Amino acid sequence: MKKTLLFASTLLALPAVSYASPYFSLQDGDGFKRFSVSVGALHVMPQGKAQPFKVNTAAYEGIQSDVGEISSQAVIDNRVENSPGLANWLIDLINGINPDSTLPAFMSGTAQVYGLENWTNPGTGLEADDVTTLGIMTNYFFTDNISFEMKAGIPPKVDLQGKGKIYAPFSAIASPLVGSIELDNDIFITDLEAHGPAASARAWTPAFEFQYHFGKTGVNKFRPYVGVGLMYAYFNELEINPQTEKDLIAAGHMIANILDNKAGASLDGSPNDKANPKVKVEATDAFAPVITAGFTYDFNEKWFAVGSLSYAHLQNDTTITVTDATHGELIRSKADIEVNPILAYAGIGIRF
Repeated sequence: MKKTLLFASTLLALPAVSYASPYFSLQDGDGFKRFSVSVGALHVMPQGKAQPFKVNTAAYEGIQSDVGEISSQAVIDNRVENSPGLANWLIDLINGINPDSTLPAFMSGTAQVYGLENWTNPGTGLEADDVTTLGIMTNYFFTDNISFEMKAGIPPKVDLQGKGKIYAPFSAIASPLVGSIELDNDIFITDLEAHGPAASARAWTPAFEFQYHFGKTGVNKFRPYVGVGLMYAYFNELEINPQTEKDLIAAGHMIANILDNKAGASLDGSPNDKANPKVKVEATDAFAPVITAGFTYDFNEKWFAVGSLSYAHLQNDTTITVTDATHGELIRSKADIEVNPILAYAGIGIRF
């Protein structure tokens, strides 16, 4: 009976003995391989949702501006519906006689403008697209079970899809030659969804993790592992959609006109002859915690396959500014971008 048990135990141990190897022992000089590197496909799947744009402009609350020349139709389109008063009656009369009429500056008077200093656009924002790039993972093993990993990859170009339409909540009290006119209208600025990706950026996202590997090298071919660490995100080569840029430049002209006592030209959508607005996009750097679950499978003492899933709680700010050499900063629009990516990695590695 003892011989039978001994024989059975020997048979059960054969698979482990046949794979056991000193190539990952813990003593220097006898083949212990402390380093590994793998290369493979890294697929990034952002999970975050668009956060609304918050807009500030140089047209502070209650700013007073001469109206200047303005079309009668622009007054009608932007005034409070069914507004009473002599001034409104005269505008309707003039427009009825000539729909293309323009009120001269001496008739249009002045206006106090409200609503443009700051506002939030619900339902707008930016969301990052999925992207695949070449990933590189390097590991240094302190022991057979504990390692320090550095994750990197070729920085991909990421499209940022726009959500929603941006409107400016314009209102004003105009004081023409006679009476007064109350104006109130949401002025369309741009449709972030209408022209393809609203913006794009190159993303640099190295990560560092401490990992625990289950099992034992030289005994277990398949070894799951878990990791926890930190990701650093840096974005450059930011570009904005050309049509969105044109819309924002037009909005810059609108603010410049108000500052230059040409509020009527703002409502007419006329460019400011003294302004040359430029659009700039910036994104903040960010740190994010990252967790990983994965596995390695050894083909032999050097080569192995690796797969993993990681999650990073990553958010950063994107700021779009419209500036002009004469007027300074005209518009500043800011939105949080929730990236929160799931990263799937599959590669082939070597130990040395």
